[in-house]
Amino acid sequence: MPSTTLPMPRISPLAIFIALIGGLGAGVALAGIAPERVDAITAFVDPVGALWLRALQMTIIPLVVALLITGIVTSVAAARAGKIAGWSIGFFFAVLWGGAIMSAFMTPLLLEMFPIPAAAAETLVGSLASAGEIGEVPAFSEFVKAMIPTNPVAAAANDAILPLIIFTAIFALAITRLEAGPRDLLSNFFSAIGDAMLVVIGWVLALAPIGVAALAFVVAARTGVGAIGVFLHYILIVSLIGVIVWAAAYPLGIIGGRRKPMMFVRAVLPSQAVAISTQSSLASLPAMLRGAKMLGVRETTADVTLPLAVALFRSTGPAMNLAVAIYVAYLTGVELTPMTLAIGVAVAATTTLGAVSLPGSISFISSIAPIALAMGVPIEPLALLVAVETLPDIIRTLGNVSNDVAAAATVDARAGKDAGKDDAEAE
Repeated sequence: MPSTTLPMPRISPLAIFIALIGGLGAGVALAGIAPERVDAITAFVDPVGALWLRALQMTIIPLVVALLITGIVTSVAAARAGKIAGWSIGFFFAVLWGGAIMSAFMTPLLLEMFPIPAAAAETLVGSLASAGEIGEVPAFSEFVKAMIPTNPVAAAANDAILPLIIFTAIFALAITRLEAGPRDLLSNFFSAIGDAMLVVIGWVLALAPIGVAALAFVVAARTGVGAIGVFLHYILIVSLIGVIVWAAAYPLGIIGGRRKPMMFVRAVLPSQAVAISTQSSLASLPAMLRGAKMLGVRETTADVTLPLAVALFRSTGPAMNLAVAIYVAYLTGVELTPMTLAIGVAVAATTTLGAVSLPGSISFISSIAPIALAMGVPIEPLALLVAVETLPDIIRTLGNVSNDVAAAATVDARAGKDAGKDDAEAE
C-alpha cells in the first residue's frame, strides 16, 4: 500500500473552513454593496478557483489506478497468509458492500424526507460554470457492452471510470498470479505512483484556502446567502449515513464478537477519543490494540486483523462516499435510476480498497470523484464540499475505528470456534 508517512505539506481543515467562510462573506458583501460589479470581479476570481479544481482533477485517474492495484494485491496476499487474515478480509468485504447498499437506499430516502432547500440549491447550481455538464447513463445493453473497455487508455482519457476500474481490477488480479519477483516489481511500481500522486495532492491542497476562497466567493457573489443552507443540510445528511455505519459496529462486536455490551463500549472509547482528535485510523491503531486486549481478543488475532483493517477497511467509506455522490446528484438534478445506484454501489465498495488512512481533506475528492464520474454526476461541487468535511470526517473515523475493533472481536470469536472444532475432531 502507498505510504502514509510521506513528507507532505501540513493541511489545516480549519484554514480551509475559514477560507470558505471568508469567501462566502466577501461574496455576499460584494453582492449587497456593489451588485453592478459582480460580473466583472467574478470573471477575474473565477479562473483562480477553476485552476485549483483542475489541479485536483488531474490526480484522480492515476491515483485511483495505482491505489486500487496495490489495494487488491495487498488484499489477495493477506487472504493467502492464513485463516485469520482470510476471515478478516471476508468480514471487511461484507461490511463494505453492506454499507454501500444501505447508503443507496437510505440517502435517497433521507433526501426525499428532508429535501435540499430548493431555492438555495437552484442558485448554487446556477453559479457553477459546469452545472450543465452532466453525464448520461447509457441504456442497459450499451452499459453492459461498455463495461469491458476496448482501450483502457481511452477509457481513462474519457473519464469512463467503471470500465477503467474493471480493467484495473483484472490487471491487479493478474499481478497476484505472477512469480514473486515480477509481482513485487509491479506492486512497488504502482505503490510508488500512488505515493507520488499523494505528494502532488498534498501540494495542491496546500493551496486549498486560496482555491476554496475563490470558489466560495464566486458562488456567494452570484447567489447571496442561500448557499449556506445547502452546506448545513449536506453535513447533516452525510453525517447521518456515517452514524448508521458507526452504530452497526456495536451489534457486530457484541453479537458477532460474543462480548458483553458494556465491555465493548468501554473497549472502543479510547480509540474513539483518538479518532476525534486526529481524524486518522492509523493514529488510532495503538488505542485499538489496547481495546482489543480489554475485550480478551487474542494477540495472534489482533496483530493480524487490526493492521489489516487500518490498511484496507474504511467501513464508513463506501456508504458516506456514495452518499456524497447521491447528494450532488440531487443538488444538480441528475436522475438516479436503479442501474445508476448499482454502479455507484459497485464503484464505492471497490475503490475503498485503495483509500488511504489520512484525514478526509486529503482523500475526499480522490475517493468520491470516481463514484460521481461513474454515475454521471458532476464533480465540481466537491471542491466546495471539501471545506465542510471536518464534521463528516470525524464521523467517518469514529465509525472506522469502532468497526475495526468489532472486526477483531468477531474474527477472534470465529477463530476460537474453529479451534474448538479442530480440538473436538482431534479427540
